[in-house]
Amino acid sequence: MDVKKILSIAGSDCSGGAGIQADLKTISAHGMYGMSVITSVTAQNTTGVYGVCDMEPDFVGRQIDCIFQDIRPDAVKVGMVSNADIIECIVNRIEKYKPEILVVDPVMVSTSGCMLLEDSALQMLTSRLIPLAALITPNIPEAQVLSGIRIQNEEDMVQAACIIYEKTGTAVLIKGGHLTSQASDILYRVPEDEPEEIWFHGKRIDNPNTHGTGCTLSSAIACQLAAGQNLETGVAQAKQYISNAIQAGLNLGTGSGPLWHFV
Repeated sequence: MDVKKILSIAGSDCSGGAGIQADLKTISAHGMYGMSVITSVTAQNTTGVYGVCDMEPDFVGRQIDCIFQDIRPDAVKVGMVSNADIIECIVNRIEKYKPEILVVDPVMVSTSGCMLLEDSALQMLTSRLIPLAALITPNIPEAQVLSGIRIQNEEDMVQAACIIYEKTGTAVLIKGGHLTSQASDILYRVPEDEPEEIWFHGKRIDNPNTHGTGCTLSSAIACQLAAGQNLETGVAQAKQYISNAIQAGLNLGTGSGPLWHFV
């Protein structure tokens, strides 16, 4: 039996809705084999993040070595990396092993509004890790940090995506769910030196339980790309999957609850 193998490098969510746990559920739901490198352990639930304990960078590196030296992944997704030393370790391994597909979800702020990325790590993330990726998937708050501009509408999303691309040279999917008037995402890339803006318009789903949506979407995209889909189709298929997972209406916890990944 031959299956696609997906590696998630991210933080652990003990409540199971985001991070490594959401990634592995998403990968399994796509019929693929999930592997994990844990960058940090968090104390969190649907109401917020109450503590973060980072792994030692050397140990993060050892985990990555064990994966690539035995079961080489077909795609890699990087999520929560909270300090510069861990990012540098990941960058060194990515440059060494050169995975065919890398998707980076630049996790900076949790769904509940908790800051998850140290200030010292932002420069390392922008200058070293993101340029290695095929795609990055910031939400509105993260895109504002990466671009340095305030985003209030679709025109601002385009401008921010352009700025991020110019900084990193990496295709950008800005998720518009934080804008109250819409639920549209923009994929910005520059194939053959011609800028391309692809919009994915969707209806806002009336469900406050969206814990782990960013983790889930980026993992789903990695799965789609590993399956051979092009970037546009892969994003579209992943967005449909996450819409279905939200619409399933799972209701757990007293805060922003998780999705139903096995929809």
